[in-house]
Amino acid sequence: HLVMDLDPRLGQVRADPGQMEQVTMNLVFNARDAMPGGGELTIQTRNAELDETFAHRHAGVRPGPHVMLAVRDTGRGMDDEIQPHIFEPFFTTKDRSKGTGLGLATVYGTVTQSGGCVTVSSQLGQGTTIQIYFPRVEETIEVIETPKARPESLEGGETILVVEDDDAVRNMTREFLKIRGYTVVEAKSAAEAVQLLERHQGPIHLVLTDVVMPGMKGHELGERLASLRPGMKVLYMSAYTEDAIVNYGMLIPGTAFIEKPFSPDELAGKVREVLDAKRDNLGAEYLHHG
Repeated sequence: HLVMDLDPRLGQVRADPGQMEQVTMNLVFNARDAMPGGGELTIQTRNAELDETFAHRHAGVRPGPHVMLAVRDTGRGMDDEIQPHIFEPFFTTKDRSKGTGLGLATVYGTVTQSGGCVTVSSQLGQGTTIQIYFPRVEETIEVIETPKARPESLEGGETILVVEDDDAVRNMTREFLKIRGYTVVEAKSAAEAVQLLERHQGPIHLVLTDVVMPGMKGHELGERLASLRPGMKVLYMSAYTEDAIVNYGMLIPGTAFIEKPFSPDELAGKVREVLDAKRDNLGAEYLHHG
């Protein structure tokens, strides 16, 4: 059950909208995973005044007006031994096939770089609340022009192998691509992708694979598949930011990459960009974030 408790008179903060979307998604994914049998997920926003006592307990925080974003679940919760470690890179309480431990580390890094702070409150069997505070600003909101629509066609007729262990994400991605005219074959794991490619008789022009895959990292899978089909192109996708997965050695800089969640047009545009790029230019390809 999703509860949205949003303050209609919320103050302004200075932060990148795309990064904040990613922060929220990471927190929501963690809350969902903490409630495998269901529960209540609450997303709350409100204005807050942080005092000297709070600022003293949290390095880098100045007392004064802030905006708070909280994500609360009624899941398993965490004990006092685990809580101090949850923002450390690669620390995870999940099975290694289900997570990398980068989600909360990415949240922490993004928030602190934007001048904010993160707090966590949790009890075993009672759930977890993660609160994010950003300094409130009074400046006029900057109006950012919406990029013009792509003039080029986003349609295609090539065959794409989608490798994704999450059934819902894989099904959605398949439909996005089929609507644009692509032929799609699917695999749920790295091992299944390798087997499919070995027995598939027709051409496969591009592999679209998650970076975090059970049994094999995405870049290892991409290299393995490319060795089986020289000339085949690879596009990586992840719910983690490009900076995070590059910094933690999961992908090399310049690898073709798209960040989840993506819209149908964003996916179609990136797929078309990778397919149309000259082979020599693939290594220099970057996806810039706003």
